[in-house]
Amino acid sequence: MIDHPRIPLAGVIGSPVAHSKSPRLHTHWLKTYDIRGYYIPMDVAQSDLKEVIAALPKAGFVGVNVTIPHKETVLALADVVTDRAALIGAANTLIFRKDGRIHADNTDGYGFIANLKQNAPGWTASAGPAAVIGAGGGARAVIASLIEVGVPEIRLANRTRNRAEALRSEFGAKVIVHDWVQAGNMLEDATTVVNTSSLGMEGKPEFRIPLDALSPKAVVTDLVYTPLRTTLLEQAAAIGCVTVDGLGMLLHQAAPAFERWFGTRPEVDQATRDAVLGA
Repeated sequence: MIDHPRIPLAGVIGSPVAHSKSPRLHTHWLKTYDIRGYYIPMDVAQSDLKEVIAALPKAGFVGVNVTIPHKETVLALADVVTDRAALIGAANTLIFRKDGRIHADNTDGYGFIANLKQNAPGWTASAGPAAVIGAGGGARAVIASLIEVGVPEIRLANRTRNRAEALRSEFGAKVIVHDWVQAGNMLEDATTVVNTSSLGMEGKPEFRIPLDALSPKAVVTDLVYTPLRTTLLEQAAAIGCVTVDGLGMLLHQAAPAFERWFGTRPEVDQATRDAVLGA
């Protein structure tokens, strides 16, 4: 009898999850590095989450990505939670360890910074204030990572001010909350501008914050990547800013997870982007 090695499995858990680009991304890397493994999307209801996660390691899963609406809930199901996942209050990556313990991490902030460094090579965190639009889960990861790399001041505006105030109370005095109607004013002398809201996404309200105060020396990035070139990025490029689309964050946040699951650190290159975009 031949003893076949177990083929490692990974995937993404969310609801809905059919739109996720992660299966295309990880499948590309599995093929590129000639790794015997599979990555599949799994639509899992909140009521089934605990039972499903407990069963996956028994079926050969080495880990999963976690997306909406489970990113906060899974922290309570993990045995080990990294400092950055605890700080952000959410996990996007679970690693099923050989000792049976579940390790929860959040690589969104890492992906955000790695995307900036790759696609805006002259960017430096300490150059000046950052302006962040939106106060949801994406903003938490962005703010935590900006503080970690040394941004001196973070200006934050959200349509519902109390959500922005809640982030200020968690992340401290470096975060300064601005009224939503004055969001355009916080762009003045900002060297980094980040849209973490859904404004400008296909099917969502348009991005209407005026960019009159935006300096052409600023680096502007958008977490939205459908469309790839958002209204914010188009307008910022016309002003003369270096712009960075949101797809790179998706690619870079996936790399550490792939390495933990499959043992190879993948490269985020043009072929990776093309594979995910279906080019």
